[in-house]
Amino acid sequence: MRRGILTIAAVGLLTTGGLAACGDDSGDGGGSTAEPMIGVILPDSASSVRWETADRKYLEEAFKAAGVKYKIQNAQGDKAQFQTLADQMMTEGVNVLMIVNLDSGTGKAVLDKAKSQGVLTIDYDRLTLGGSAEYYVSFDNEAVGKLQGEGLVKCLTDKGAKNPVVAELNGSETDNNATLFKNGYDSILQPKYDAKEYVKGPDQWVPAWDNTQAGTIFEQMMTQQNGKIDGVLAANDGLGNAVISVLKRNKLNGKVPVTGQDASVQGLQNILAGDQCMTVYKAVKKEADAAAELAIALAKGEKKSAPTTVKDPEGNRDVPSVLLEPKAIYKENVKDVVDDGYVSKAELCTGAFAAACAEVGLG
Repeated sequence: MRRGILTIAAVGLLTTGGLAACGDDSGDGGGSTAEPMIGVILPDSASSVRWETADRKYLEEAFKAAGVKYKIQNAQGDKAQFQTLADQMMTEGVNVLMIVNLDSGTGKAVLDKAKSQGVLTIDYDRLTLGGSAEYYVSFDNEAVGKLQGEGLVKCLTDKGAKNPVVAELNGSETDNNATLFKNGYDSILQPKYDAKEYVKGPDQWVPAWDNTQAGTIFEQMMTQQNGKIDGVLAANDGLGNAVISVLKRNKLNGKVPVTGQDASVQGLQNILAGDQCMTVYKAVKKEADAAAELAIALAKGEKKSAPTTVKDPEGNRDVPSVLLEPKAIYKENVKDVVDDGYVSKAELCTGAFAAACAEVGLG
């Protein structure tokens, strides 16, 4: 079972460096199998912008700072491409492979093949159920969901909603994180349903976190409910924006609280505009730095201890893990995300949002 949640400051991982090779995220060339090299496979760039705008950048910075050779590629949601990228990286000589799986089945196949070839592995952000990774580095994903559930309750309470009908738009059913998020927010919402304080409305998964499908699904939810939906638990900012687009067409934006996750520029702007009630900020730099440190150590033949473990119920093993703490973001503390350097004032506070930025101390 999981034993506690630690901030990155308490992780105690040793800083590594001094490797001679330079970074390479182009996918070209390669290195000798005797030379430390780390491969990273990101999942896509459609479900969330974070993979390219944040994770790639921070991992690259960490590898460059350590002087370690690396390759970072994106599978763009394609399971066959995910496998191909892994095969290419192993052929080119990576001795550590870090993956964000598209689903546990695809991830397990890659991890098993890597293990058979003596390549060490790390599950980044998403745990591969039944997998064999040396480490799992992520956020406390049930805590993310709880913040979302608590956020929706706060926003509905602020609006004085009575017996609100709540719709749940979950992430991909094949993503273990989406399951953990749902466990978290349902732990907050289910007691409200049971007490008849809230009415449980439509509750659906969105295949592959696809924002276009999310919009279609929410339109169907609205039709099913004859337009009577009073709050939406949307599992991330992309799904939330799809919901908001439908609400705008029905002149209900700002009247129906919508949650999110990832603290994307779009999500934060929706919050500033009053169309989204909250998001969850995950300090990706801390996640990337923790994963990079573990990967660099493995590449050098060192094995670091992790501060906690997470139970893999399918593999029946306790996976050494680093779990970071998420943070709820509402309009009044949007500035925290900017102050942390995750988004810039310039990209957030464009013309239409300048006045709202000024209101929250970003003038």
